[in-house]
Amino acid sequence: MTQTLTPKVLIIGAGTGGYVAGIRCGQLGLDTVLVDGGDGLGGTCLNVGCIPSKAVIHAANKFETVAKAADGGTLGITASKPAIDLKATVAWKDGIVKKLNGGVAALLKKAKVKVVKGWAEFSDAKTCTVKTAEGDVTITAEHVILATGSEPVELPFLPFGGDVISSTEALSLDKVPGGLVVVGGGYIGLELGIAYRKLGAEVTVVEMADRILPLYDKALTDPVAKWMEKHGVTLMLGAKAGAFEKGALNVTDKDGKAIKLKADKVLVTVGRRPRTQGWGLENMGVAMDGPFVKIDDRCATSMKNVWAVGDLTGEPMLAHKGSAQGEVVAEIIAGHDRRFDPVTIAAVCFTEPEIVSAGLGPQDVQVRDDVIQAVFPLSAIGRALAIEAGEDGGFVRVIASRADHRLLGVQAVGQHVSEMSNSFAQMLEMGAVLEDVAGVIHVHPTLGEAFHEASLRALGHAIHI
Repeated sequence: MTQTLTPKVLIIGAGTGGYVAGIRCGQLGLDTVLVDGGDGLGGTCLNVGCIPSKAVIHAANKFETVAKAADGGTLGITASKPAIDLKATVAWKDGIVKKLNGGVAALLKKAKVKVVKGWAEFSDAKTCTVKTAEGDVTITAEHVILATGSEPVELPFLPFGGDVISSTEALSLDKVPGGLVVVGGGYIGLELGIAYRKLGAEVTVVEMADRILPLYDKALTDPVAKWMEKHGVTLMLGAKAGAFEKGALNVTDKDGKAIKLKADKVLVTVGRRPRTQGWGLENMGVAMDGPFVKIDDRCATSMKNVWAVGDLTGEPMLAHKGSAQGEVVAEIIAGHDRRFDPVTIAAVCFTEPEIVSAGLGPQDVQVRDDVIQAVFPLSAIGRALAIEAGEDGGFVRVIASRADHRLLGVQAVGQHVSEMSNSFAQMLEMGAVLEDVAGVIHVHPTLGEAFHEASLRALGHAIHI
């Protein structure tokens, strides 16, 4: 039996871009259908990405704390040697995901958004058929919002399957692998590689570039590299991975030497690509920008009343970007005058220690002499020392215009600095100058004082250094 729906708005994809667009459309009174054909409500981020990975990282941090207490004590605390039941940890993580899934479902229901579960296939720009458990559903809409997200890149000589896994499988292992080789030294691979090292795995990272986390400047990544060295993570830079055979990964090191790395699991994290295949994008007549769907500052594609948000539209592939775009599109469809034109989209890397970057970095202004840069170390912040966050080389850096002191960029590295990311983005979005940050009375004792002090230092009068 075929069902036919004719909503005002059809949204394809239930990730952070799609479901937020759906909720906002519902709030604005738009008749909306949301097709969920991927990982479930919440998409990659909620189900197999941002949320579950941070849960596993949190569990790894707890385990590491107890392990330190068992190995001679820490902070005057001693404990017995810990053990990890990864099945129980994964079950706890799955409980968090299930709770959030239910929350998203309730919010969509409250907004009167109809959710259709199944994989959509478009025959033209405004019509698709969804195969569901109850039969086919044909949907024709006035507006279509594409929010299909992204998927892990698979290497042809190292296909996923068995002991070669993506980040999705890495978040649902039933035991900690004795040996884990991570192919790719970007943020996903390092976040999970570091977490599994804390849980007791022997970890090797194979990266083609000459350093880890190439999207961040070296000053930000050095503390991460030092943590890895200190904690026994083997780092092979300038190396190329090959096939995985008989429990060993073939690797060519930077000198051209062939090496076989024994591994229980090989985690491939060489990037993500937009999910453009298998749902009829080629039948929609939208223009492309390389592998991505081309959009303007309204998130509009080249086809009238077809919109695109999130990872499908290009870098940065960040959940909060997709959510913001989803809100913008919903409001435009409802008749509001909106543009997606952020000053910055802050990015966080949940490694050990964490990295935050918002706005311009040193690499963006290295040939300019019209900027001020100032760094304030977390080792001079009382709160950082009190929570063991000031001894790993962490700092906050501000970059501002020399002429008018307007903030151009803010970066930080250190434990827990992710919680400062919104403050950085807010100041940049509001067009703050150094004097604005300096004039805000920052709460003591907090890590945020480092932002205050870095701004004071840029002005030439830091207090605590």
